[in-house]
This record gives sequence, structure tokens and C-alpha cells, in this order.
Amino acid sequence: MSGGMPYGLQAMLKEGHQHMSGMEEAVFRNIEACKQLSMITKTSMGPNGMNKMVINHLEKLFVTSDASTIVNELEIQHPAARLIVLASQAQEQEIGDATNFVLAFAGELLSNAESLLRDGVHTSEVADGYSKAAVKALQILETLIIKDSGKLDIRDKQAVAQRIRGAVSSKQYGFEDLLCPLIAQACIDVCPKNPNNFNVDNVRVIKITGSGAYNSSVVKGIVIKRDTEGTVKGVSDAKVAVFAQGVDTSSTETKGTVLIKNAEELQSYSQGEEDRMEQVIKAIADSGAKVVVAGSAYGEMAMHFIEKYGMMALRLPSKFDMRRFCRATGATALVKLAAPQPDELGFAKSLALEEIGGTNVVVLQQDASQGQVSTVVLRASTDNTLDDLERAIDDGVNAYKALCRDSRMLPAGGAPEIELCQQLQKYGRKETGLDQYAIAKYAESLEVVPRIIAENSGLNATDVVSSLHAAHANGQQTAGLDIETGQPKDLAEDGILDLYSAKWWALKLATDAVVTVLRVDQIIMSKQAGGPKPRQGGNDDED
Repeated sequence: MSGGMPYGLQAMLKEGHQHMSGMEEAVFRNIEACKQLSMITKTSMGPNGMNKMVINHLEKLFVTSDASTIVNELEIQHPAARLIVLASQAQEQEIGDATNFVLAFAGELLSNAESLLRDGVHTSEVADGYSKAAVKALQILETLIIKDSGKLDIRDKQAVAQRIRGAVSSKQYGFEDLLCPLIAQACIDVCPKNPNNFNVDNVRVIKITGSGAYNSSVVKGIVIKRDTEGTVKGVSDAKVAVFAQGVDTSSTETKGTVLIKNAEELQSYSQGEEDRMEQVIKAIADSGAKVVVAGSAYGEMAMHFIEKYGMMALRLPSKFDMRRFCRATGATALVKLAAPQPDELGFAKSLALEEIGGTNVVVLQQDASQGQVSTVVLRASTDNTLDDLERAIDDGVNAYKALCRDSRMLPAGGAPEIELCQQLQKYGRKETGLDQYAIAKYAESLEVVPRIIAENSGLNATDVVSSLHAAHANGQQTAGLDIETGQPKDLAEDGILDLYSAKWWALKLATDAVVTVLRVDQIIMSKQAGGPKPRQGGNDDED
């Protein structure tokens, strides 16, 4: 073939593709990418976790130690690292907590797998060993559940606040005594008769800068961070008409020309427009509605007639706020400006304008029979602090949702990980095949949790892990790391516990993701679609 035709994979795929295969090119590269991702989030784990300053593609600044926010905003491209990110996102959706554990544990598993692979153990042996170890770990985990922790009155504010302490303190250490009762109150207010149907979207957070976190409070209802449009500032026991669009005179779809010959015609043209608007607003008022809610702007003429008929006007530009408002009042959002039918009207027990720290807010309050939504009003000095407090509240609300389904708890502070490590090592020694090496490495990887918590708290990680191992060898199954003293201690005495369901899902998802990454031996990437990439700046003229 004198024409120099390509052969093999080159002939099969389009020009511009990339192909990587073998241990060095595919497996170790994948492991390295996942380890780097794990290194980024590792230092943010635990109560003393460091913050990351992330600037996303829209140049928005995030200062946070929340792993799910960090990985979402980083827009990770590497396909293997994406698998680990997807596992952490699945954990976030399922439980809402322990996302950092998934990333850190997956990174540690892959790091230990690398040393086995370099020693000549086959990837399938490592993957099988990890899968076996995970099944055994989940069996052992069930034996570590704290006795009687499955019995919980989900409507007891004090008991719930105690259970969600661990989830909140890992995000905002020092604020747990303040935030936990607020979260518990907000969740209990909206908990349905069947707690399994608890919806996290019914607990809202509104952030108002100024004052301090200790002035935060819970409002039973919706708080909307804007003023009313007219002069009516409050109504009670009112019917509500909701329109998805603006309340204004309608314009024609096509352009039209009106020929006016004299002043009377001009006057009657304007008058006709006014009469039509009044007719619509009067029909809304006659339907019994005292409140008009619109998705966009009110016209001046419409506002005049709304005032004339003594109705309250409110604007909700966010479609999500509109949906929540409709859910809380039982109203139907109409797309046509006309009088609503009786079944399309909502009901508001109380809708009033209040002032919180110099910010005007509209508060909708309902009684128990109406749609339940509660709002945590957060106060703090800066927007970044408010954002971080909001993430801690989200974690607390998600922990409450998990408690509604399964209230069993585990000891905290790395206690279950050390106990799993010791029992898995015994289990691995009984195995006869090459799996035993992978099981031993799986057990060793579990030490990553107390090790990271110790490092982030400025303690000597080696001393901490060895003292925890010694405590567990002496039969102290619940001994975890006390970051104040650096000594092993049963943290349940301080009311700090971990959710069993969170740990169960985290172990399962992290292992599944790691096994998937290990079973990849080739990466084949087609040429990316699209035209030429824009030049990177640097040599261009300034103007």
C-alpha cells in the first residue's frame, strides 16, 4: 500500500480521536485523576475542615467547605473523576450528607489499589476483593448501630435537634446549638401525618444581611423578600388570584396602525382601553379575591384600578417562588388575564408586610389545614456567611428527611471506620485467594476518616489513629476522635452521632464507583464536535 493508508484503530476512527490503553496510560491515569480530586476536597472534611475559594465560569465567588458545592462548581472534565463526582452527587440526592466521605474514601481506595496493581495483582482481583469487602463491611456496620436509636419521636423538637447535631456541626462547628433547634422547629412544622412523605422543599431559607446569626428565626409560612406593589400592606382570611404573566393591557401580536381623525376619537380610544382594564380588574375583585399575584410587572393603569378596588398587589418574578406560593395557598397560576373561577382561587390566612433588619418582606402565614411551608429567616453580616449557614441548614433538613425514613444512628468521630477496619482485617486473613490483599487494603482505606479529621484539627494523625486502634482493641467499640483533646472518646455523650443510612449509602456508592474505575482498561475519545477553539488571550492588543 504505497498510499500510506492507516491501519488498525487509526483506520476505524475519525482523525483527531484519542486512544489510551494499558496500565500506565489508562488505569494509572484514571487513578491519578481521582486521587487529585480527592486531595482537593479532603482538607474540607470534619468540623475543622478548611474552606475553598472557588470562582466558577460565571465569575461567581464561593467560599465554602461543602464538598458537593465544590465539585459541582469545578466542572470536572476527566471521565474517571466524573464517575466519583456522580457517586458523590448520588449521595447528595439520596441523603444530603457525607458527600466528602464518598470522595475521600474513593480516593484512598484507588490510591491503595495502585500499590497492589504495581505489585502485580490483576485489576479484576482488586475489584472483586473490594466488592467482597464492601458486602462484609455493610454487614458489620449493622452490628455497630447504637442500641434503641431506631426509636425516635420525629415530632419531638429536642430529640430531633440532638440527632441532627452531627450533620450540622461538621459544616458549621460552633453554631450547632443555634441552628439545630431552628432546623428541628422548621421541619416539625411541615412534617406530614406520614413522616415518610416529608418534602425538603417545604422548608425554605431566606437570607437577610445585617445583625448576627443569633437573631435568626423560624416563620411558619412563606417569607418573600420584596415589598408589595400598592398601598395595601396587609390582609387576612383573603382569597388570592395568581397570574403567571404581568397584569397590564394586552398588545396585539402583529403591528397595527390606528388612524385617528379628531380629538374625540383619541379620547374615546384611550377611554376604551381604560374601560377594558377596569372591567377585568372589577371581575377579579367580584370573584372575591383580595390579593393579586403576578409573575411580572403591573401596568400603571392596572395598578390604579387594583388600588381603586382595595386589593393587595404582589409581584413574584421567580417561577419557583410562584410554585411554592401556589402550593401554600392552593391557588392555580392562570396564564390569561381574566376573572378566576372559584376553584382557581387560593386562600391566605394572613399576608402582611413586615420589616426585618431594614429589609421589607411579605410574610404569608397559614393555619394547619392549609399547605404547609416553613421558612428559616437567616441573619448574618456577609453574603458568604449566609450562604455557608444555608448549606448547613440544607444538611440538617436532609438529615431530618433521612431520620423520617430510618432513625438508626452510629457513633461519630471515625469510630465505625476503625471498628470496620479491625473486623475486615480479621476477615481478610481468613481468605485464601489474592482477594485477601484487596480486603486488607480496603480495611486500611477506612482509616482515612479519623486521619483527615485529625490532620484538619492540627493533631498528629499517626498518634490519633494508633490510639483509636488501641481503644477499639480494648473493646471500646464506640470510641471516636474528640477534636478538642485529641483523645479517643464516645462522642454520643456530647450528643454527636452519625446517620446509619448516610454511612451505608456512602460506603456502597464509593465502592461501586471505584470498582467501575478499576475495570476500565481503555479510554477512546472521539474528536470533539464544533469549530476551532477561540485563541487564548495574552498576545492580543489591549484595544
